[in-house]
Amino acid sequence: MKYLPSIAFEEMSGSAKGVTAAKTRGRKYIRNRGYGGSVRTSSQAAVKSVFKALSQSWRSLTNEQILAWTAMAASQKGRSVLGTASKISGSNLYSRLNFWIVRCGGEALANPPELTGVEAPAEAAIELSEGTFSFQLPSVPADVTGLKLVIMASAPQSNGISNAYAKAVQIGGVREVVNTSFDILSDYAALFGEPGEAAPKVFMKYFFVNSATGEKSGEMLHMAVYTPAP
Repeated sequence: MKYLPSIAFEEMSGSAKGVTAAKTRGRKYIRNRGYGGSVRTSSQAAVKSVFKALSQSWRSLTNEQILAWTAMAASQKGRSVLGTASKISGSNLYSRLNFWIVRCGGEALANPPELTGVEAPAEAAIELSEGTFSFQLPSVPADVTGLKLVIMASAPQSNGISNAYAKAVQIGGVREVVNTSFDILSDYAALFGEPGEAAPKVFMKYFFVNSATGEKSGEMLHMAVYTPAP
């Protein structure tokens, strides 16, 4: 069941404590939160495994290291499930940064790194057609040392779906940052099968990650639409 929120929740979105706030066709509403089944994909299992390991390693840090992470977290801001800026804890910052360090093949940092910021990628040229799913950045930063590209995508969606970015998961591993075209169809098909006319939309996110510090750039969004062969 959906409920229209008061004006106090004009920009609210996300889920918390059993309810979800969202907006569709210009109207805001609140509904009971939906929960998925117990089945998890291999991608979700891998993410959960990394966070579980980081939770355990956090407990093995020294008191001085924990205080250092807590002090750094005090100067950072996170994003709450309702879409508003919020304070984050030292353990949360530890997990956020070290997650991408580990995903890039590194070892979790016991001491907080010096944060430098990561610029978001340029708008990519993406083609989705029969037998092809190509991705190309028109330009890349002058210095790509330690920089990695992460591409996420949703399962194929029908024409009636207008926003499924929240369903996007990582396809393939972390990638080198290049400005040449490469095909991501095999990585995509390994998770979801090949797109087709019945469900032609794929909602995508892509961003850069600093493999040394775990910093993540802003996310770029793209809706790819399958084009059948002539």
